[in-house]
Amino acid sequence: MSINRRTFIKSAAFAGAGLAASPELSAGARSVVVKAKEGIEIDPEPTFALSPYLYMQFMEPLGRTDGSVEAAWDFSKHAWREDVLEATRELAPSMVRFGGIFSSYYRWREGVGKRSSRVPMQNLLWGGYESNQVGTAEFVDFCRQVGADPLMCVNFESEGSPGWSIDGMGSDRRGTAQEAAEWVDYCNNPDNALRKAHGIEGPLRIPFWQIGNETSYANDRFHLETAVQKTLAFSKEMLRADPSIKLIGWGGLQRWGEGKETFWAREMIERAGEHLDYVAFHHMFNPYGRDPDNPLKGVDYRKDPARTWEYLMNACAFHEKKVVAMREQVEPYQMPMALTECHYSFPGRNRNEVMSTWATGVSYARMANLHERHGDLLKIATMADFCGTRWQVNALMIPIPRSYGEAFLMPVAKVMKLYRKYSGTGYCATTQTPAYLDVTASRKGNTLFAHVVNTHRTSPVKTTLSLKGETIASIKVHEMAADPEFEVIAREPDPLQIQTKEAPIDGTWTFPAASVSAVEIQLV
Repeated sequence: MSINRRTFIKSAAFAGAGLAASPELSAGARSVVVKAKEGIEIDPEPTFALSPYLYMQFMEPLGRTDGSVEAAWDFSKHAWREDVLEATRELAPSMVRFGGIFSSYYRWREGVGKRSSRVPMQNLLWGGYESNQVGTAEFVDFCRQVGADPLMCVNFESEGSPGWSIDGMGSDRRGTAQEAAEWVDYCNNPDNALRKAHGIEGPLRIPFWQIGNETSYANDRFHLETAVQKTLAFSKEMLRADPSIKLIGWGGLQRWGEGKETFWAREMIERAGEHLDYVAFHHMFNPYGRDPDNPLKGVDYRKDPARTWEYLMNACAFHEKKVVAMREQVEPYQMPMALTECHYSFPGRNRNEVMSTWATGVSYARMANLHERHGDLLKIATMADFCGTRWQVNALMIPIPRSYGEAFLMPVAKVMKLYRKYSGTGYCATTQTPAYLDVTASRKGNTLFAHVVNTHRTSPVKTTLSLKGETIASIKVHEMAADPEFEVIAREPDPLQIQTKEAPIDGTWTFPAASVSAVEIQLV
């Protein structure tokens, strides 16, 4: 990479987070404390509400590619694996979405009723067959056991794709608006006869529903005009079944030919917005796809840790461009955004083992801060696929067979767990931030939280924290820090445990190198 290119990327990344770029210390300078010239200054008056759904998870049956859902199910006990439940409760997602591309050929009636009568289905994209032992009732049961709200993605007439409309056995896989409405009724109507016949007396109650998955992502799927008309048809039928549900329509990026990239959100809102509560977009991205010097491919990340760190810290700038572009679409209408799929997709085996490193965890923390900054309009968001057996983009990894170990949290999940546990309900502006520190803040009652990411790989940063017009009663710092090259490959050993420490009320603190912290401040 040329010096100009490196300088440009570093400047763009730090500018996007409101940070001042400073010269990187050499690797040999580890443990040399950087004394910040500026302190962290926070305006403690909240400016907008932060949604708890910024920490949702996304569950999709991925067939032979990554046996996610079926691997989490204990077929001998006809129940969810207890270690998966335990790890998910630790993660504490606010919402779990079921669907994805899988929704484009999923027929919900095949996954309800007696398990002995359920019809297996061909997983047209991810390969193999799904047993359908995990269906609607099982998914809702999982959400209830872990304390998450369920979000269901409906079959949107196979998105218009011929490849998903008919399977290898000649079965029609297209789901209609009527079928989607009947699914809503099956779940939410207290008197639904079919559900009761299946032995489920009370409602399953799914409050959130997404119409389709990624309708604009290929030329063989619905074009905009058709998508709008069918979104109207689906939303009207589904709301007729239950007017209280929250609907998410597709508004993400479309690609029709080389170099042409536009969004659907504006047209979708103007023409179908009265029936929608959110518009969705996705971002699974490799920010350095055309960079020949990209260390985030294969095992190159192990060759030069300092360079790998630099790329990972700057990657957030590319995500910010996507979020801002979507924001420009919805802001005139104040329509909330739903980022229902999002994660890095660096090339390599299993989408690259670099995502098992703590360095990537710190990079994801920058993305979490970005989501909070746009939390006035971004109301649903994730940063990972939820669970699986091999993909490094998963939040939760499931060893197979069970005797190989218990389910464990990946670095991205460690960050989401920290933020989920220590966050306020109202966003507070950070009016001053020292170099190397990426900071956001939020408040709930008399408790203020600051999320602080030390983007320096080798050195701690010492600074002070102050709040405009408030008196501090006490400060605790909940931090995670480890060698950036540490790779999570099992439940143990696990240096990424949250360490809680008392801090002086004058706000002076030293944030460890390569750390992610949640500062909990009690106000008088």
